[in-house]
Amino acid sequence: MNGFPEVSQTHLDKETRHIVERLREKGQAWIVGGWIRNLILGISPGDVDVATNLLPEEILDIFPKSIMIGEKFGTVRVRTDIGSKEIEVTTLRSDGIYTDNRRPENVVFGVNIEEDIARRDFTINAMALDENDKLIDEYDGMSDLKNNILRCVGIAEERINEDGLRILRAFRFIGLKDNQIMSFDSDLENAIINNVDVLNSISKERINEELKKILQLKNRIMVLQKMYELGVLKIIFDNLEMDLEVILSDDYIVNIALLCNLYKNDGDGLSEFIREKLKISSKEKQMISFLHGNGVKIPSSNDLSEMRRFRASLSEDQKKSLFKYLKGMRIKTEEVENTIEEMPPLKVGHNPLVNGEVLIERTGLKPEMRLGRLKGWLHRKQIEMDIDNIEDVLQLLNDIDWKNSNPEEWLPLSWP
Repeated sequence: MNGFPEVSQTHLDKETRHIVERLREKGQAWIVGGWIRNLILGISPGDVDVATNLLPEEILDIFPKSIMIGEKFGTVRVRTDIGSKEIEVTTLRSDGIYTDNRRPENVVFGVNIEEDIARRDFTINAMALDENDKLIDEYDGMSDLKNNILRCVGIAEERINEDGLRILRAFRFIGLKDNQIMSFDSDLENAIINNVDVLNSISKERINEELKKILQLKNRIMVLQKMYELGVLKIIFDNLEMDLEVILSDDYIVNIALLCNLYKNDGDGLSEFIREKLKISSKEKQMISFLHGNGVKIPSSNDLSEMRRFRASLSEDQKKSLFKYLKGMRIKTEEVENTIEEMPPLKVGHNPLVNGEVLIERTGLKPEMRLGRLKGWLHRKQIEMDIDNIEDVLQLLNDIDWKNSNPEEWLPLSWP
């Protein structure tokens, strides 16, 4: 088939075939969308979507354990008794007017597969496979895949305005092939340029989820460069200067921090900015703040006290993420990573040997800020010097003017 693998339902797993066969006992059912596209491209087909002329209630009668996830739009998440597989089955439909740049105000259920695929976004997603393995390709999606072209079904301006997220989906789809990106046809590219502001009406959560998928692509830098060229990154990140010369990792949040490393303010400022633009979680926000705040700082493998402090101050997630971030900034980390791996554990672990009560008894300080700062400084020194008993830690009080010096200068255990 034009140099592509044969498109056949024999590639479906056993449980999915069972679901499709059960649907076809009561009506008609077609495999549609991304599964066909990915099979043609020779990549993992992923989730299967099915279109049927059966109404949602009829689907639920066949599969009682299923869940209605979009009653208005005729979508049922089908569950069976024979396994854990779940697939989305949607009643054939045509869409009404889109007024919120996301979903149609109403849909009309139908019986015609050609009308159903006419509502889809891009030609490469507008193919269907019937029970006889006949490929229904009214909009030449196969040809577009062969020619590395991404086109809209119908008028591009209308499709983009119906759902602004299709702009980001378009960039994801041009990156499906390894080591190259597909080209937008001129109508689609112009529609993206002319309507890029529609992304401002899309929820930040939806943008974040689509961006995650884009950053999982093997040729994501090429896709990001195209997004920059057409002004999409400027809209998402509010004109923030982006660094597309970094080496991206397998970690989404590390990658966001890398792309935004040119941000002029501190880590807290960047993390708050990213949370506003992408609605990331609190945990992700903290990681971006840490990575940006650290910058390119890395402990010296020749300084054992610094290496101990680095190891003790950071969680395993922080260390792993930081090494990925530093590699993305072209900082060599192998020597430090190997040194940490070979270092013996601390003699008494990471917890402080000297608590507040002991320190009050020794110094007579009140339980106020000066006491807390002094306790933190002693803990830092304990870790850096790998001290294993309380008396040796307390001897360090002779090395600091804890009565008169500024406690703000007493650095606690931390990195950097």
